[in-house]
Amino acid sequence: MRSVLVTGGTVRIGAAISERLARDGWRVVTSSHRHDAGADVVADLSTAGGAERLFEAAKEFLGGAAPDAAVNNAALFDGPEDVVATLNFASPARLTELLAQEAPPRQVVNIVDSRVLLREPATPYERSKARLLEDTRAAARRFAGRVRVNAVAPGPALASPLVREKAGPTPFGRPTPEAVADAVAFLLSAQYTTGCVIPVDGGKCA
Repeated sequence: MRSVLVTGGTVRIGAAISERLARDGWRVVTSSHRHDAGADVVADLSTAGGAERLFEAAKEFLGGAAPDAAVNNAALFDGPEDVVATLNFASPARLTELLAQEAPPRQVVNIVDSRVLLREPATPYERSKARLLEDTRAAARRFAGRVRVNAVAPGPALASPLVREKAGPTPFGRPTPEAVADAVAFLLSAQYTTGCVIPVDGGKCA
């Protein structure tokens, strides 16, 4: 059975991704920084070495085998810029590097944000997601033949105090977490696709 690590995989969009991939036949390993979140493994990706600790914990959970894929979904929307950058950019980039050290083929899907496709990043969160988008494309080239690296760029899929930007009108309305999960599932099934970014924003990027 194929295995996939979903960071932040027990809440909000991450939960929808985990549920969809489990239905598709993946063995899903969820992670969280909280011990009370019900995740399979616990690691704080906002700290130095967090990606390495998470990767080793996921391998231990899987009986010593590395996951076949990773969905870098965990995100921090506010806080000191260095902490936001570590969790939203540096740790996902490091997880991709760690997967690339395993026997191919492996897969990564990074969750970015449609705002970084539409405008210059203006906040620590947006800057970190813009860097992750750049790394998605760079890693797809760097690890070609070993890891397929793609991204999904959701619009405001959740009505949440964590997302302070109100959803504006879009041709197809506010996207749902399930729609984001559909895009992730597609990229994990697309065997010849790498370096691709799929907006899930109700048509705002069109």
